[in-house]
Amino acid sequence: MTAASPGGAARRAGAAAVVCLGLFMLGLDLTVLNVAVPDLQGDLDTSTAQVQWVVDGYALVLGGTVLAVGAFTDAWGRRRSFVCGVAVCGASSLGGALAGHPWQVITARCCMGAGAALLMPATLAVLHQLFPEARLRSRAIAAWAAVGGMGGLCGPVIGGWLVEHASWRAAFWINLPLAGTVIVLALVLVPESRARRRDGFDVPGAVLSAAGLLALVWSITESPHRGWTSPAALTGFTAAALLLAAFVGRQLRAPAPMLPLHLLRVPDIGVAAAALALMSFAMFGALFVLTLYLQGVLGYSPLQAGVRTLPLPAGLALGAVCAVPLRARLGGRLPVVGGLLLVTAGFAVLATTTPDSGYPHCAAFQLVAGVGAGLVAAAATESVMGSVATDRAGLGSAINDATRQVGSALGVAVQGSLLAAVFTSKFGASLTGLHAPAPVAEAAEHSLLSVPAQAMRLPGPLRAGVLAAARRAFTDAMTLTAVVAGAVTLVTAAAAARWLGRPTGPHDARLAADGRAGPPAAAPAAARAGSASGVIER
Repeated sequence: MTAASPGGAARRAGAAAVVCLGLFMLGLDLTVLNVAVPDLQGDLDTSTAQVQWVVDGYALVLGGTVLAVGAFTDAWGRRRSFVCGVAVCGASSLGGALAGHPWQVITARCCMGAGAALLMPATLAVLHQLFPEARLRSRAIAAWAAVGGMGGLCGPVIGGWLVEHASWRAAFWINLPLAGTVIVLALVLVPESRARRRDGFDVPGAVLSAAGLLALVWSITESPHRGWTSPAALTGFTAAALLLAAFVGRQLRAPAPMLPLHLLRVPDIGVAAAALALMSFAMFGALFVLTLYLQGVLGYSPLQAGVRTLPLPAGLALGAVCAVPLRARLGGRLPVVGGLLLVTAGFAVLATTTPDSGYPHCAAFQLVAGVGAGLVAAAATESVMGSVATDRAGLGSAINDATRQVGSALGVAVQGSLLAAVFTSKFGASLTGLHAPAPVAEAAEHSLLSVPAQAMRLPGPLRAGVLAAARRAFTDAMTLTAVVAGAVTLVTAAAAARWLGRPTGPHDARLAADGRAGPPAAAPAAARAGSASGVIER
């Protein structure tokens, strides 16, 4: 059976639903622990830095390895990669559920990220094979973007319910039945597909990229605690720069590079991927900050906080749906630029938050930014995937996925670190005037959410003063992160308006189509269908 064969519509729809279900599980795993932070901290006595690694380790490993795995997936088999990735995620979840120490939870999350690196590129590559027709592929990619975003943004709701009815460990246990269901359905419904075998696998490139990204995010995460000019921080940033420079040099010299850098010169690949990365930087970092704000400042329980993040996935789904007709009528530039401007407007709303602002202010940010993020996710992903040939779909998906996940990881690291540094500084200055005991200041340095527990041990007037100071300090820190994130998306919108959708010359079209040579990326859908029919197997 081929992807475009008559009578295969039901099977194609079923296969697409299965890979989207796997993607939903991946997105869920990214954020399901966000609202479980207080419960996890109370059980395992984790620091803020360790919590950031629990949240960020998954996205870091995924972002650091997905390029290598995506390039390998095309030849190894997309269904095989998808099934193996789901199985690794399930097995790692079991380890996380049984963990007794913070390092064990971090290890489990990193292993889950490795499984996700197998799973994620295969999802888009399978859709690319199943739907060679441009119109159907655009709809499938919009559904993919909506489902993936909703998985990540619904994570706090599901995590909050699990924490209130069980514990943080349930956020790992939930993966086992879900992973088993996805594996069975994939083996039954998803056809195997692979491309022609190319040159050897670039092992040095894979090692250099993963090591460089790990060093970079470690440095960003640890610098607020160790000092930005401390020997450890400077060593980490230097190592990251050297490793990533070596990776670029390797890709320029290798006969079979893991990432053909000339692909990134094609605007619809390089600019669109950058827009995805920086949108993810802003939104996932904001989600991490937002869940702390809802619990630490507004006083909601984990479940209540999770429910109050629902406007974000609702807006994202709406934006992804709207991206399809907008892109069909007006091209890819308008939904990407417009989406980034909406995200910027959302952060402008968030930046005006005061200690007295209630939840409606927070909901307005989520709705506006969510619609913008949905527009960017669907339109930019279609720009990337529409610019690569069918037999390089895994690599195209890997470029798309790597940029998104690295952006997500850096967003949590940068915004989380900035939040912690500003909160600690401002709160410490307030405590000097209040003459609060030392344990309160120590609690702020250990964890942002440890202050209320310490404050409850103080006399009434002092307790009220400490809590008010904590709310002010946290709000000031959050608004600063919103200004930074909004500035990033505004600059990205300007860059996308300038370069995205620029007419592609013959040389760039050839690079986009195959990485070296081949038909132009804008070839008719019928030509793509012919290419797809040769690689789909039962």
